[in-house]
Amino acid sequence: MVDGTSGAFSEDMNLRELFGSGASGAAATGIDVGLLVLLVERGMPVPAAAFLGAIAGAVVGFTLNKLVAFRDRSRITASQLVRFGVVAVATALLMAAAMDLVAVKLGVPYVLAKVLCSIAVFAAWTYPAQRRLVFLRGVS
Repeated sequence: MVDGTSGAFSEDMNLRELFGSGASGAAATGIDVGLLVLLVERGMPVPAAAFLGAIAGAVVGFTLNKLVAFRDRSRITASQLVRFGVVAVATALLMAAAMDLVAVKLGVPYVLAKVLCSIAVFAAWTYPAQRRLVFLRGVS
């Protein structure tokens, strides 16, 4: 990983970003899960509610990741929003598929399934995609 100025991030910078992104993700997941519970309790199917919750959480996650985790103080551009949108929609689709598997097919209670699926999707997709596609140093 390069920062565009000195050549490389230190390991501490990567850990700070990782933990900052994780904390931002936890806050976003709170919004996400709250909406998931509200929609499921009102009769919406779990995969659809998981998708909508993930989109709402993504808006919170973008804001916190931009300002806190990645300390990106650049102006928000159309290009960055498009990259974020691709990552957010892919995340939401992955969450919907994972929730269908874990909550619906395997029968895990949907809130526990949400926590498990969120951790897996964050580690496998969301953090790496945000780091490499959305919050690039020196790219707008």
